[in-house]
Amino acid sequence: MDFKINPSSEFKEISIEQTYEFLSASEKGLTDADVKQRITFFGPNAITEKKKNPFVEFFSRYWGPMPWLLELAMVLSIILNHELEGVIIFLLLTVNAIIGFMHSRGSQKAVELLKQRLAIKAKVLRNGEWMTEDSSQVVPGDVMIIKMGDIVPADAKIISGDIAIDESALTGESLPIDKQPLDIVYSGAIVRRGEARGIVINTGQNTYFGKTAELVKIAKPKSHQEEIMMAIVKYMMYLGIAASVIVGGYAFIHHEHFLVIMTFVVVFLMGAVPVALPAVMTIVQAATGVQLAKSNVLVTRLDSIEDAASISVLCLDKTGTITENKLSVTDSIPFSGYSKEDSTQLAALASRAEGMDLIDVAIIDYAKASKVDTNSHQQVSYTPFNPAIRRTEAITQYNGSQFKVVKGASQVILPMCAGVTDELKAKVDETIADFSRKGYRTIAVARSKDNDFDTLDFVGLLPLSDPPRADSAKMIAEMKSLGVKPIMLTGDNMAIAQEVAKNVGIGENIIRLADIEKLSHEDQAKKVASSDGFAEIYPEDKYRIVKLLQENGYMVGMTGDGVNDAPALKQAEMGIAVSNATDVAKASASVVLLEPGVRVIVEAIERSRETYQRMLTWVINKVTKVIQVVGLLTVGFFMVHHQMVLSMLGMALLVFANDFVTMSLATDNVQHTANPNAWEVLNITYASLLIGILLVVEGVVAVIWGQRYFGLGYHGLKHLQTWIMLMLVFTSQFRVMIVRERKFLWSSMPGTALILSTVGALIGFVLLGIYGVIITPIPANEVFSILLFSLIFTFAIDFPKYAAFRKFGVE
Repeated sequence: MDFKINPSSEFKEISIEQTYEFLSASEKGLTDADVKQRITFFGPNAITEKKKNPFVEFFSRYWGPMPWLLELAMVLSIILNHELEGVIIFLLLTVNAIIGFMHSRGSQKAVELLKQRLAIKAKVLRNGEWMTEDSSQVVPGDVMIIKMGDIVPADAKIISGDIAIDESALTGESLPIDKQPLDIVYSGAIVRRGEARGIVINTGQNTYFGKTAELVKIAKPKSHQEEIMMAIVKYMMYLGIAASVIVGGYAFIHHEHFLVIMTFVVVFLMGAVPVALPAVMTIVQAATGVQLAKSNVLVTRLDSIEDAASISVLCLDKTGTITENKLSVTDSIPFSGYSKEDSTQLAALASRAEGMDLIDVAIIDYAKASKVDTNSHQQVSYTPFNPAIRRTEAITQYNGSQFKVVKGASQVILPMCAGVTDELKAKVDETIADFSRKGYRTIAVARSKDNDFDTLDFVGLLPLSDPPRADSAKMIAEMKSLGVKPIMLTGDNMAIAQEVAKNVGIGENIIRLADIEKLSHEDQAKKVASSDGFAEIYPEDKYRIVKLLQENGYMVGMTGDGVNDAPALKQAEMGIAVSNATDVAKASASVVLLEPGVRVIVEAIERSRETYQRMLTWVINKVTKVIQVVGLLTVGFFMVHHQMVLSMLGMALLVFANDFVTMSLATDNVQHTANPNAWEVLNITYASLLIGILLVVEGVVAVIWGQRYFGLGYHGLKHLQTWIMLMLVFTSQFRVMIVRERKFLWSSMPGTALILSTVGALIGFVLLGIYGVIITPIPANEVFSILLFSLIFTFAIDFPKYAAFRKFGVE
């Protein structure tokens, strides 16, 4: 049998009979044979995802531009019989691979949790009998029953019955929605009231929920870290290759041995490649992640920490993020001589918390908060809200008398009341219109005379809303003070969106995505960036808005709590799931808040900017080191008669001292900026170039001083190589102290870990220089002389460094 697939929305326009015909089904349900056929064609009612082989994923980290360079250096080291240096390079490469692999597992968590969400039970009609099946076995054409408290297992068209469903996790709509025969209910919605029979129209990836899962799968932000890392590698390699060509070409012309030329190449490669950059990035971010965890912020994607420093736009999902996602009564408006307390009390008497009706619960909570007494009255009977008559009724007893209380839509309740004058009707209509403009829904309340259930008096109105969180306005103000523009996204109507955005200080320029559909891509981007928010949007729209902002150069943050937010959360540079978010939203986000509210978003951005400062320090330090080492080795080659002033082992030790000892920058004391940070690689390189050239001058002076004052290099090169290696190591430690501060080095105190690691490295290499062990030792006076020389010369560079940072805007 040939089956067809149509989007769930298209089933809205056809009758039940046409639906049966399209699905080759009937009101009698399916047989086991039917189910088997459909499972084969449609697949199980679950979200599938291709899994990566962990071994392939791990070993792929040895493949790529940076690993290739390190592997080439490793092979050349072994060919040149420098096995120790080869082992050191291999260990550095493996450390990077292990750290990267450990933090990349779990990238498919969102889809796995979607599968778990679908793994619920469903009551279906099979072989003429009702039975409970795992939701993964539900197929199009199944007839099923859904009732209060159920999660809808698949997209379905209602055949009979009336229900109210909560689609807040799917659409962002905070109010329950009434569904009647011919309406469509979507997988993942929650039944809040009633019972209905429906026919399944789509399952798995073809459902609304499944399409959201597909968006989560394809959503992936471009890695700004990777772009920056490769840009840095590119510039450093240009320098290293240029130096290799100059020195190697000169040596070749002068008939130097091939292995000698290869030694030059290996040393230059080791000096130019930022060996520990991936590991350092991960460690710095992980340290920030631990710091945020202490503030109840869980970081699930480490690279988002650094990316968050550059965020200039924060897309805020209204429901559950700006607002509480909890229906609340905002006021009680009495009429006909009744008091506020009367209208609140009577509305509460026509409510029952046990029924899980969100409006009833909101009214009861409001009555309790207003300290309105309901215990003196007894609820004799209660009729839940009926969509057919659009009201709730209750019979209440008080002091031996009984009376009826009704509540519901004003257009239903008002005509039922006696003595409604034109003046009263006009006043009620005006009040409702005022609340409607604010995006509020109103509930009307009426009561009968004692022991006369037929005559009703109009009592009052209760406006309902999803109120903003207590900290939302403050959070928005702090966001703006950090240079981050908030944009609100919601599926609610325009009136509600405008009222909420205005109340929390986001702004009043709220638009619909449909309003800009006909504009050019460029004009759409301008409209999106200039707006304060979007109303009446769908999950695909949120994802599209984030993508549109990113494609036009914006770094985007996104907060949310529902399934509908998952694709945009995963796509954003920093996706933030609030504490009451669905599992899917939490798995898709890069940051999960573990406490109510969004106050800690501000702290997360501040911490991310501190992370940026630490990484900026490491990058500047590395770039200046490469310029210093490559420049000095090139100049030194010609100064000492075509030989290297630094041995291959000395270079390996320098790499360790510079790249790995400075990992303590992960906890260095830094100050975040007041505006978003951006990686201006060229400006950073220009500023670093000046510092690097001055460090080359320092190295040249050290070579001349060592030769002329201490006689190094005249009776063998090894003593001079130890001298230069110590100078480069000492300089690397002092250099960190000047480049870590964007102002003068005394403007802030380094972190404790950085001080300890620096002191430890200095002591270790002083002892290594004096006693040798694996290098040629030199006298203690020479070791301390080069230590003092490195300290004075490097710290003197702090003054031109400050000028360079200001000129090139490095902050």
